[in-house]
Amino acid sequence: MAGVLDQLMELEQSEIQKYVAGIAVDGEIAQVCTVTLNKGQTLWVSKGSLLAYTEGIDWTLKVPGGVGKALGRMMTGEGAALVYVTCNRDGSTVMLAANMPGKLATWDLSKGSITCTSGSFVAAMGDADISVTMARSAGAMFFGGAGLFMQKLSGTGVALINGSGDFVERRLEQGEKLLVSTGNLAVFSSEVSYGVRGVGGCGKMFLGGEGLFMTELVGPGWVMLQSLKKLPVQRGKQAPQ
Repeated sequence: MAGVLDQLMELEQSEIQKYVAGIAVDGEIAQVCTVTLNKGQTLWVSKGSLLAYTEGIDWTLKVPGGVGKALGRMMTGEGAALVYVTCNRDGSTVMLAANMPGKLATWDLSKGSITCTSGSFVAAMGDADISVTMARSAGAMFFGGAGLFMQKLSGTGVALINGSGDFVERRLEQGEKLLVSTGNLAVFSSEVSYGVRGVGGCGKMFLGGEGLFMTELVGPGWVMLQSLKKLPVQRGKQAPQ
């Protein structure tokens, strides 16, 4: 059985083509994804990730799940609305980028739902349900590197996600714990519990360079780390006109 990282990095064209005409990822340092759509096909895109598009593409700002989900989405750091792309001409293309060095990868949501930390979600196609989930530890609200609110993606579509630097896969058994440095957590399977743990000791707190707390993940499930700490995502950027 292929590992989770192998499944992320493999562009499963037969599955993807259920929802869009085609997809390609190019580049090495800061990758760009080109999605080809036919008339009537749609795409959810994280604000600030729409690099360019051809004629035949229209877009607007929408809140997945309606206005009732707006407040929760704002708490994720991604903003209340996403860019909703609609294609009205066969063969139109959309170019997407995460605006930081790293990798772009696809995940078939029929293999399981995922939770994305801030800046890791780039786009979703097909019957993807994009909602907000809360960390299972109240302390994560104030001290967790990924925040209290994160984006949960489920359904039967395909998600496009970003990892800053390279992806690093870890599988956790039932009850197994993994401590992750703030900013190095990208994506994890939704059955994994997320919380925080103090580093302990004044020397570690003030001289260790990791702050007061580490992100604590508890299995079972898989975790995808990112080798570079993710910088704050700039969400004020507008999509191209």
